[in-house]
Amino acid sequence: MEIEETAIPEIKILTPKKFGDHRGFFSEVWNERTLTDAGLNLQFVQDNHALSAEVGTLRGLHYQLDPAAQGKLVRVIRGAVLDVAVDIRVGSPTFGQHVAVELSAENWRQLWVPRGFAHGYCTLQPNTELVYKVTDYYSPDHDCGIFWNDPAIGIDWPVAPEKVILSEKDTVLPVLQDQTRLFDFEEKT
Repeated sequence: MEIEETAIPEIKILTPKKFGDHRGFFSEVWNERTLTDAGLNLQFVQDNHALSAEVGTLRGLHYQLDPAAQGKLVRVIRGAVLDVAVDIRVGSPTFGQHVAVELSAENWRQLWVPRGFAHGYCTLQPNTELVYKVTDYYSPDHDCGIFWNDPAIGIDWPVAPEKVILSEKDTVLPVLQDQTRLFDFEEKT
């Protein structure tokens, strides 16, 4: 598995190897030992599968607070998305900054989004399907979000604001500056 660094060191791009022939392919998309050897000690408790039917469907920017904070390993199995992680750790040198990566069934990349980051994505193709592993269970009491088009974050989404397809919940989320429930940055020494 190839593991790439991003502009925010905690966020990683993982690209599993594919072995194929005329019958199809095989790919080991997650291996605990491989990731542990790379410094990613992850324990997943749940797999999620999401379908977005239309291009321009945007989900996010979502996160859960402690004690139910989630890390996510996201991949696309059909179609393509612009996948985004935003640092929401108060005191972090990259607070409010984001990483945006195209994930597709074709490029086979995965994005590791650790706890302390808001996550969202926008579909680039119709009938896009994502699967993602999470490190904690869904908890409605700890569920939070940030407005998808917060100008202070400055995400260059691939859809015009008037054409974006959002859930009702995502239309009323606060911007980062007005968010009262975030994470504290824990500097590693």
